[in-house]
Amino acid sequence: MAPPDSEPVWRLRGIRGATTVEENTRAGIIEATEELLAEMIVANDIESSEVASAWFTTTPDLNAEFPAVAARLTFKWSHAALMCGHEMQVPGSLPSCLRILLHVNTPLRQNQVQHVYLRGARVLRTDLTVNTEPSRSVGELLRRFRGNPDQNSD
Repeated sequence: MAPPDSEPVWRLRGIRGATTVEENTRAGIIEATEELLAEMIVANDIESSEVASAWFTTTPDLNAEFPAVAARLTFKWSHAALMCGHEMQVPGSLPSCLRILLHVNTPLRQNQVQHVYLRGARVLRTDLTVNTEPSRSVGELLRRFRGNPDQNSD
């Protein structure tokens, strides 16, 4: 174990998240992706420069837009490697589901990583779903990235 005054050790960690999308439209997919990414960012105190890559998947019934578009447009992740794909069609699996796997450089230990499951996807990993209420910081984060004119500038 490192002495308390030493620098933290940074490692690459996988952070999972999932949510459901209300309708198969461009707006529906982007909105759900923004919400999920914002929750993941706030829960794990992620800076854009710490994101190595992200893998976005949807169930086959969601095909109106690439979820990675939200990361590029809203969060300005222009340097992280982003990829989209479809989940396997397993009988009885959760429909209209969007999943994200972030690869993030972080000083967090594996057991400190907060995985995020929202909306109907909370049923996927009840063992990991700690906070089921949206974070107040998420709205603030989204307003900042979207450039909301109601927000005061510093």
